[in-house]
Amino acid sequence: MPADFNVTAYDVDGQVDYNKLIERFGIKPITREIEKRMEKDAGELHFMIRRGVVFAHRDLDWLLDQYEKGNKFYLYTGLAPSGNMTIAHLVPFIFTKWLQESFGVEVYIQIPDEEKFLARHDPNLTLDKVHELSMEAALNILALGFDPSKTKIFMDTDYAGFMYKQAVRISKYITFSIAKDAYGFGNDTNVGTLFYPSMQAVPAFMKSVQEGKNIPCLIPLGVDQDVHFRVARNAIEKLGYYKPAILHAKFLPGLKGEPKMSASDPDTAIYLSDTPEVVRKKVNKAITGQQATAELQKKLGGDPEKCSVCQYYKFLFEPDDVKLEKIFEGERKGTMLAGEHKAALAKAINEFLAEHRNRKEELRGMLGSVMLKG
Repeated sequence: MPADFNVTAYDVDGQVDYNKLIERFGIKPITREIEKRMEKDAGELHFMIRRGVVFAHRDLDWLLDQYEKGNKFYLYTGLAPSGNMTIAHLVPFIFTKWLQESFGVEVYIQIPDEEKFLARHDPNLTLDKVHELSMEAALNILALGFDPSKTKIFMDTDYAGFMYKQAVRISKYITFSIAKDAYGFGNDTNVGTLFYPSMQAVPAFMKSVQEGKNIPCLIPLGVDQDVHFRVARNAIEKLGYYKPAILHAKFLPGLKGEPKMSASDPDTAIYLSDTPEVVRKKVNKAITGQQATAELQKKLGGDPEKCSVCQYYKFLFEPDDVKLEKIFEGERKGTMLAGEHKAALAKAINEFLAEHRNRKEELRGMLGSVMLKG
């Protein structure tokens, strides 16, 4: 990719131009026509779609055709942990939960505990450590409010009895040349990482295998993860299954204006485990779109699109569009100053995290009932 910005499954650099990214990845923007169909079929339109946070797709129109014919789909998404989860990790999961509720469908959540172990050159990130992080991630995800009766979570090493056979079938159609071009693999890439894309592909057709008939699959994900399915979709079709449809979300920015909040940078990320005081300190250091002084801000106003505080409200913490516009208007007109702006966001984040932690503890004993093994 050109040097202006870079988006891969493992790295995001520069200020991402999402219109250019649509062209580079060969994905389609979500049109007003698609929005109307989603609203009709779901009964409402999620705020992430209205605001362009979920902004692009592959074959969503086809999936809606199938749904409207009575051919119900299932959802597949996931997370590969290498550390504690951040609020940025929640974006696709909160949207997936809405899809589950609105369409009344099952969701399969893959936690590939081998991926980061294989891809990271970190001696402290042992397979046992990743497994521990994966269990905590599974609980964090379930605590967002997924329906336990329609949710299945699995780790690749625990569910290998089913996964491996299907991964072998699909690996036959993913050549080294294809994987090398897509991921940038080189001579120093270990063979486990070379095989991993085949494991990543399995949940996109696993329900079709289990039920012995083709069932459409929809994958909500962060747009950097699209590469896994650019590689896999044609291979899945060669096995006789439907290509999965995909919905792409933008990146929640870092606190200091980075294009994507990174779990590896504690200064610019808010972890689900952060204490209220830590959240307040981090948010107080956030970049806003305001002027250099309070006097100039009152006189000239600021730019909410450049303000990480405003963007956190937009992505996660204010689902009401009318209230969001008031926040943005306060930034634009200079009536909202940085101190109160940040204090209000820190309060909203801490209230969310406190509620989330309470749900985690309530669900801790039932996690095993939604975990697939074998």
